[in-house]
Amino acid sequence: MAKKGVSSGENLPFGEKIVLDNWNHKNIGVEAYQDMHRRTLTPEFWEEVANELDWFRKWELALDDSNPPFYRWFVGGEINASYLCLDRHMKSWRKNKVAIIWEGEPVDGNGNPREVRKLTYYDLYKQVNRLATVLKRNFGIRKGDKVGIYMPMVPELPIAMLALARIGATFTVVFSGFSADSLAERMNDAEARLLITANGFYRRGKIVNLKEIADEAVEKSPTVKNMIVLRRLPEMDIPMQEGRDYWWEDLMAGAPENAYIEPEPLPSEFPLYILYTSGTTGKPKGIVHDTGGYMTILHATMKWVFDIKDEDVFWCAADIGWVTGHSYIVFGPLMEGATEIMYEGAPTFPEPDRWWSMIERYGTTVFYTSPTAIRTLMKFGDQWVKRHDLSTLRILHSVGEPINPEAWRWYFETIGYGRCPVGSTWWMTETGGIMISHLPGYALIPLKPGTNGLPLPGINADVLTEDGKPAAAGDKGYLVLKNPWPGMPMTIHRDPDKFVETYFSRFKGLYYAGDYAIKDDDGYIWVLGRADEVLNVAGHRLGTYEIESSLVGHKAVAEAAVVGVPDEIKGEVPMAFVVLRENVDASEDLRKDLHQWVRKTIGPIADPGKIFFVSSVPKTRSGKIMRRVLKAVLTQQSLGDITTLEDQASVEEVKEAYRRLKSEIGE
Repeated sequence: MAKKGVSSGENLPFGEKIVLDNWNHKNIGVEAYQDMHRRTLTPEFWEEVANELDWFRKWELALDDSNPPFYRWFVGGEINASYLCLDRHMKSWRKNKVAIIWEGEPVDGNGNPREVRKLTYYDLYKQVNRLATVLKRNFGIRKGDKVGIYMPMVPELPIAMLALARIGATFTVVFSGFSADSLAERMNDAEARLLITANGFYRRGKIVNLKEIADEAVEKSPTVKNMIVLRRLPEMDIPMQEGRDYWWEDLMAGAPENAYIEPEPLPSEFPLYILYTSGTTGKPKGIVHDTGGYMTILHATMKWVFDIKDEDVFWCAADIGWVTGHSYIVFGPLMEGATEIMYEGAPTFPEPDRWWSMIERYGTTVFYTSPTAIRTLMKFGDQWVKRHDLSTLRILHSVGEPINPEAWRWYFETIGYGRCPVGSTWWMTETGGIMISHLPGYALIPLKPGTNGLPLPGINADVLTEDGKPAAAGDKGYLVLKNPWPGMPMTIHRDPDKFVETYFSRFKGLYYAGDYAIKDDDGYIWVLGRADEVLNVAGHRLGTYEIESSLVGHKAVAEAAVVGVPDEIKGEVPMAFVVLRENVDASEDLRKDLHQWVRKTIGPIADPGKIFFVSSVPKTRSGKIMRRVLKAVLTQQSLGDITTLEDQASVEEVKEAYRRLKSEIGE
């Protein structure tokens, strides 16, 4: 179970402060930062930031707020994300600087990586132009077309994203751990014309057949007419459908070595990508991000949060299939001309020191990972860390979920030697970039174990009560953003009404994040976790309804209810209560089949930790499932007010199912 205080707010070290005396530049107090911050809450402030980028045409209006909440940033301006990440570096010494150090998962008999690739900015520039040529010439992809990407963590993934951005095609990346059904659902909603994928990849020493999954998805995706397949595993033999499927390598061989595609001058509000995120309904929401505002928030956060410098080796250990990878593996670091690390596989393969060996091997200076990864590696003990020299590290951050104070301290003391600023960044798919964090590149305030910190310059974040009033210091409330910001979502793809309902209806005119949070006496914000029916499993957002819909899709299931419970490694894991159809008997084989069903229809990350068979689930008289009651049973907490229950006997059955399964598995 999670440590006490992580989800409730009790016993958090609100008053503990750590001042890094060695961080002399930009080291200030909280009041001084807040004085500076108040002066940044204007569109004019963001204009100063945006002016540091290269625009083909400057904007006429910094912020168009005439149709809230559909705000438009830098209206009239023209820009291109691929140009910012590549072309402008061709004009300086960065042209021959290493952009990406990529390491594949397999190792030799001595534990050394079998595959390492180093690509300069010029290498990327040439590959992106050649692929853009292929996309236009061979497939007729043009400005405004939609393209899907379903790839592992290989350099060709950012190359594909940058090539599409170059010609003005809006892309949607789907995490390579998702199932065929999940991929097809996203391709259909985006109306993608083309899918870019790979034949397979390595994960925990095993081969994942990605093309097989892609084939199944495309059969259900009528808009997808062609597939480009990267031969990641040369020895892997897979079927290719003539006239539909094409090998990446064959296509690139047909493109001139010196191919050049002029970057399309795009309006600032042009949709760069669509990224699907789970909500409280079964259908994933296609979050649409613009180009000019999005690149502006990334430029700012790369400087302020990561203090990025030319000599840095930056490593965001996320997957590009999620927004963290979009923002802080692809567009943010490459726009700033950083040298960064990409890694294909699992952090514990073949041993728990894989990441620490890579930090030592490449001299990583700035490291960004998730609390789940930190807790996982922490449980193996300090001995794996002490085998390696991590003295090159100078900044550490975490992302994806709240970090408990114990994990923060281990990260700070064991990984950072007690001398690196450690932050817990808060943001989400919808915000595009980091909103709340410690800012060692802007002004470092005292650190507090487990906090997210103060809002970034230009970001007006607050914690409100149920009735929309500011919560008292130390009281749990709802996290909101009070002002528009560059990089904010444009809309939900094909569902603008849902966009307004989801994010701007709970607190009129304010962006509702769906998270519980606390603001302490110093103004630091401590995000506690989701306040809605969205789970945060190892930093991945999953809707409870999405998993319930998957279970009900099985022929044996009549009804399902899913809740998340705290987990000391993953932060939260889904638990499922299942009501079977008439004349279907509960059995261990059926339980195993349901686990496999969820893995197939959504993906392994959605697989419930446990599945309980019950004859009914607790509901209100109006028919709404009382998930908080189920969660209370699993976490052995008070049930609270259950006077609205339709049948209180269902609670006792849930308790009995929980006790029975615990007994069966010997807990």
